[in-house]
Amino acid sequence: MKQQFKRVTAMGLGLVLTGGLVSACEPATDTGAQAPTPHTAPDTHAAAAPEAEAPATPPGMTGEGEGGVVVEDAATDPVVYGSALAVAEAHVIAARDAHAIGEIDAAGEMFAHPASEVLFDMEDTFQQLGVEPFEGLFLDASAAVFNDASHDEIVARTDAIIATLRQAMAQAPDDGSSQARIAAGIAADQIDRAVDMYRIAQDNPAYGPYLDGYGFYRAGQTAFEEHEAMIDAELPEGAARIRDALALLAQAYPGAAPQDSYPMNRAELNTASTQASLAVTR
Repeated sequence: MKQQFKRVTAMGLGLVLTGGLVSACEPATDTGAQAPTPHTAPDTHAAAAPEAEAPATPPGMTGEGEGGVVVEDAATDPVVYGSALAVAEAHVIAARDAHAIGEIDAAGEMFAHPASEVLFDMEDTFQQLGVEPFEGLFLDASAAVFNDASHDEIVARTDAIIATLRQAMAQAPDDGSSQARIAAGIAADQIDRAVDMYRIAQDNPAYGPYLDGYGFYRAGQTAFEEHEAMIDAELPEGAARIRDALALLAQAYPGAAPQDSYPMNRAELNTASTQASLAVTR
C-alpha cells in the first residue's frame, strides 16, 4: 500500500503550543531552543526520492509526509482505515519513547502531529463509521509534554490514546476481509513506512525521519504480534515475511534515541518490505 510522498506545511487545528508552531514531524534533539517553524525547518521529507522529483499527491490523499493515507478509501477498506490509525499510534509510541530519553521537543511534536495530518482529514470517515472525535487526546498530550508533565503521566496518556485507537479500530469498515488479513496488511503497511523513513534518514540525516520510522516499526510490530497466531494460521508465508522484515527493522531502529549513523543496506530493507507486502496481498 505504498503511497506518494507529500510534504505538508499547513498545521491546522490550532497547534500553537508554548508560543510557537509545532514543526510537522521534524523533531529536533532537545537543545532548549524553540522548535523551528515549518517555514524554516529543514525539508527532511523532500529527500524521500532523491533520484527524481516527487510526483504530485493524488486527490483524496491526506497528510503524513511519510507516505500518506488515501482517505476516500478508508471508509470502505479496513486495511487503509487501520493503517491510518496505526500511523497515529506510531507517533504516540515514538513520542512516549522520545520523552523517556529526555527528547522533550521531539515528544511534544510527535504527539501533536497526527491531529493535523491524519485525524483531521479522517473526520468524515470517522463520522460515517460512528467514531467519536478524539484528536483532543493528542493535543492534550502534546501540551502536557511542554508543560513538564512527568513521564508516568505521559505513559498514562499514551495508553489512553492507544486504547481509544483500539476502540476506533473496532468500528472499521467491513469488506469481508478476515481479521488476520487486515492485521497483516496493516503490519506490512507500517513496515513499508519504516523502510521509507530509514532511507530518508540515510539521505538526509536528522532525528525526525528516524523517530518517525522508529514509530512505524514499533506500530507494525504491535499490529503483527497482537494477531500473530491468527496470521500464522491463515497466511503462513505472510507471517514469515513480516517476521523477516521486522527482524531487519529491529537492527535499523535499535531505540528511540538519535543515531550517529544509518548502516543498514537499503536494498535489503526494500526487498524485505516488498516481500512482506506481496505475501499478505496474494
